Amino acid sequence: MNVMECVFWIGIGLVLYSYIGYGVLLYFLVKIKKAITKSPRFEPNFQPSVALIVPCFNEADYIEDKILNSLQLAYPAEKLQLIFISDGSTDDTHLRVKKYPQVLALHEDARNGKAAAMNRAMQFVKAPIVVFCDANTELNPEAIREMVKHYADPGVGAVTGEKRIITKDKENASGAGEGIYWKYESFLKQLDSDFYTIVGAAGELMSYRTELFKPLPKDTLLDDLMQSMLIATNGFRVIYEKNAYAAETASANVGEELKRKVRIAAGAFQSMTRLPKAFNLFGNFKVSFLFISHRVLRWTLAPLSLLLLFVLNIPLALQDGNIYSLLMFAQVVFYGMALLGWYLANKQIKVKALFVPYYFFIMNLCMYLGLIRFLRGKQSANWERAKRA
Repeated sequence: MNVMECVFWIGIGLVLYSYIGYGVLLYFLVKIKKAITKSPRFEPNFQPSVALIVPCFNEADYIEDKILNSLQLAYPAEKLQLIFISDGSTDDTHLRVKKYPQVLALHEDARNGKAAAMNRAMQFVKAPIVVFCDANTELNPEAIREMVKHYADPGVGAVTGEKRIITKDKENASGAGEGIYWKYESFLKQLDSDFYTIVGAAGELMSYRTELFKPLPKDTLLDDLMQSMLIATNGFRVIYEKNAYAAETASANVGEELKRKVRIAAGAFQSMTRLPKAFNLFGNFKVSFLFISHRVLRWTLAPLSLLLLFVLNIPLALQDGNIYSLLMFAQVVFYGMALLGWYLANKQIKVKALFVPYYFFIMNLCMYLGLIRFLRGKQSANWERAKRA
């Protein structure tokens, strides 16, 4: 086997491990752990005070629905502080929030980004537990209670809920692909949590011990990832609670999905440069193993391997037919399906068989676009509300 073949097969191994092998390995590790350890017991009367913070930016169309949803949460009203912060909004979001005396309405005209708004809102928190959720999501009534129960364990520093994508019968490719992806991602997060800790929370519904919350630089792109990883690398667990969920509709179209994913990709590279402890296998091996396997490989070596696999497969197929010709054919068919899915998605044509190839291609393409944007320093941390279906 020559060098080219060696690199080719290593690339295949990295891609398979990143997207399939890691989940399989973790599944069996969790099975072993559950066989030798007892399941945690929860104290039903554990109900500490909680602050629910909702950062907003030009959410006037449905901010009142969000407030009503928050007021209907199944948690003692006297123990739930509601804070809505709309820094930078140019519509009447703030005026609509002020109509509800149960809610603390915060607003500044300055547009400094979500991280800055979160830092400012934390100055008004009086509770030991703080929950953040997006303004365009709907929480299930039991969400707060299901998340808070984990804090009876002093080793738990943060708890995240589940992100759910609301799908429709006539879903477009981006929406359906996003829904499939998040179902798989939720499965992996549950495994991460059961094994030790999740490594990257969903900002749609996230909670922290107030004392562990760290003010982040206002140029931070992925506040949820940064906060949860800082807590995990400092020795606390971040738990995944599937019975607490935030539901939202999928991206309105392919363009909106691309914009959102490129921003996330740029944030991923920014976060890696700011989390040196997460790479120290000799510090906290479990955290580093989970972070590198679940996140870093998908952001770096897996997309790089996909490009190399296609490029290297061409001369290998010409030199030696058989398996390399078959793999070349498979790659051409897969990417052909992805590009066809992209084309049809722009035409609002639904073909279920193309959802997975299309979304997989888009995710990895956005990692390259995000890297370019990060290196050029062109990704703004300011609010930018995505259009939803």
